[in-house]
Amino acid sequence: MSVPSYQVGFRRVWVSVAALVPGRGDLAELRRDPRRDLLAGLTVAVVALPLALGFGVSSGLGAEAGLATAVVAGAVAAVFGGSSLQVSGPTGAMTVVLVPIVGRYGPTGVLTVGLMAGVMLVGLAMLRAGKYMRYIPAPVVEGFTLGIACVIGLQQIPNALGVAKPEGDRVLVVTWRAVEEFAKEPNWTAAGFAVAVAAVMLVGARWRPTVPFSIVAVIAATIVARVGGFHGAKPIGDLPAGLPLPSLSFLDLGSLGSLLGPAVAVAALAALESLLSASVADGMTVGQRHDPDRELFGQGLANIAAPLFGGVPATGAIARTAVNVRTGAGSRLAALTHAVVLAVIVFAAAPLVSKIPLAALAGVLLATAVRMVEVGALRAMLRSTRSDALVLVLTAVATVALDLVYAVVIGLVVAGALALRAVAKQARFEQVPLDRADHTAEEHALLAEHIVAYRIDGPLFFAAAHRFLLELTEVADVRVVILRMSRVSTMDATGVLVLKDAVEKLERRGIRVLASGVRPGQRRVLDSVGVLELLRHEGREYATTPEAIRGAREYLERAGVLPDRPAGTATVTHPVEA
Repeated sequence: MSVPSYQVGFRRVWVSVAALVPGRGDLAELRRDPRRDLLAGLTVAVVALPLALGFGVSSGLGAEAGLATAVVAGAVAAVFGGSSLQVSGPTGAMTVVLVPIVGRYGPTGVLTVGLMAGVMLVGLAMLRAGKYMRYIPAPVVEGFTLGIACVIGLQQIPNALGVAKPEGDRVLVVTWRAVEEFAKEPNWTAAGFAVAVAAVMLVGARWRPTVPFSIVAVIAATIVARVGGFHGAKPIGDLPAGLPLPSLSFLDLGSLGSLLGPAVAVAALAALESLLSASVADGMTVGQRHDPDRELFGQGLANIAAPLFGGVPATGAIARTAVNVRTGAGSRLAALTHAVVLAVIVFAAAPLVSKIPLAALAGVLLATAVRMVEVGALRAMLRSTRSDALVLVLTAVATVALDLVYAVVIGLVVAGALALRAVAKQARFEQVPLDRADHTAEEHALLAEHIVAYRIDGPLFFAAAHRFLLELTEVADVRVVILRMSRVSTMDATGVLVLKDAVEKLERRGIRVLASGVRPGQRRVLDSVGVLELLRHEGREYATTPEAIRGAREYLERAGVLPDRPAGTATVTHPVEA
């Protein structure tokens, strides 16, 4: 009895989902060293608190949205994610994308975009798309990281200068207007707090890297502002004492179509940054390897849950993940503890948190932006090749001038074009001398007079085909052309079509074309456009070059062609230009 097709489909879906959810191994991992994981989670929470507040404010939805994201998304991603060490929450990269969405669609639009992006991430996980994210070139990653750092720093200028955020979608425009407002009415108190907090973090990180100077600086700034009565240091303001009840009241089904583009951008960024962060965590440990599809699944669920509580879209956070690893975390219990500690702070210390000066949070994010830039890695990338340097600079500039999604697309397109150009330059088209060992002097004189052999090395594809295959049709004073194809590494339809055109043109001029060394893997594409049919006619395809040479000699003998010039053939190499 056959099984109904719908049952087969259901089983496949069930097996696919079962591979993405936590199993017994994850539970056993939690029991290895819970004390160390709890301590690591507490440390990460201390580091994450000012960042969650700051990124919430920067996104435009407020500090409470940042806290809700850190708590809800952090907990869900910790349980369902594909990395045991990943810490998730609001990030600077996501803030860069969210700011223009808030300006155009408002807070409800951002919540809807986050929900849609979460569904897309779950879909990507079901399609097993996680493995493809590893193909993002390193210069693109370094370029948008540098661009993000610049944008995060520029976004903090209004709060750091103590001015209201000016209108505008572009960060450069907003920054310029904020500087103009500050010049008209300077607020040296806010600027002083921002600079002091940033300086404490940067200097302290060099002096004692294990000490969370961000929270130390924020607490000190808050105390100084309250005790000293500095009215220029505007505080965060009232925060709710707890998380709101989950709700879908923000969802407007009529707006889903217009929000599809932003949702795709958010999903792409969440996938890219989360998998990049998980890879960084793998590199910092021995024996830890993340599951990219499970990571996408966990981030998808996190981004579905966060908007229900008023949170912004979340991703894996590289800085917090690095702190988690360095403090000895060994399982996902540490990331879960980080979320629980932040939840306790939300419920128990909201009145105290509300007193933190916005300028102090701006200082935290300014220092974070500076620390995101790995000067050594950038210098090495810029010195490696001109292509890598160009891709890096273009991606960084596009991130600042346009937005992150356009920047990644531009970086990938330019990197792909330069890679194709480099591959195409490796192709060679050589006229080669015939092998004297296979023929007598008289036979060789006959072959050398009327036969020319060309060897194709490397790829025969659209970026490399036209130059040398069209050059082939310009050969003169020959009766037979032998194409030695054993060294062709790859070919596509464009290259094969150009090859077919060259063969047909030579045949119309009365020049016979033979081929040798066609590899089995190339036959399908050659046959698809009729090249093999041309070569099979009258047996013009040979397994080896010596066989092709004998075939050419027999053809010339039948045609009655006699040598009339001394034997010999020059060897000329023509590099193929892209």
